[in-house]
Amino acid sequence: MNKVKALIQGYAKQIKNGWLASSTVTLVQSNGKNIIIDPGCNRKKLIEELKNNNLKPEDIDFVLLTHSHTDHTLLAGIFDNAKVLNSEEIYDNDNQTEHNNKIPNTGLEIIQTSGHSPEHCSLIVLTENGTYIVAGDVFWWMDNEEQKIEIEKEDEAHPEEVDMDKLIESRKKLLKIGDYIIPGHGKIFKVEK
Repeated sequence: MNKVKALIQGYAKQIKNGWLASSTVTLVQSNGKNIIIDPGCNRKKLIEELKNNNLKPEDIDFVLLTHSHTDHTLLAGIFDNAKVLNSEEIYDNDNQTEHNNKIPNTGLEIIQTSGHSPEHCSLIVLTENGTYIVAGDVFWWMDNEEQKIEIEKEDEAHPEEVDMDKLIESRKKLLKIGDYIIPGHGKIFKVEK
């Protein structure tokens, strides 16, 4: 059965001249494959958490990037043996193919969840404890912000890219599918049905 674990809880804090931010980094294990979703940009912490889970970067088979923002993608290149997936394609070094919304040789489904950015996707992970959605920035909170589910809350970090109608649609879709949501920044939460 699939296993899912948030290795690093994502954080986002506005500072004087920018942001201090890195995404939630999630490890999914499925059919003997190790998958990292959004490796973030805190290299020291990521290497430490892999080690704490008896893994090294070369043990990772796939890296899924929910979208192209640097706070989610910066460390994708540290996994020498991994194939990298985005919302549509798989990259195996310079070989690019379509993935048809599946991570190969696993039962994991990628779902398109635009809004925060046009190319955004999320991952559905069925486990013994219920359905987890690794949601990227369909849901995210700044540090010290109350983590309330507000479907129509504006995405203030990237207002020029956000399509609020599509983001609201993506949020509703994930809340309907998932029992647990792993947000791009913030704590895992249980969906109240």
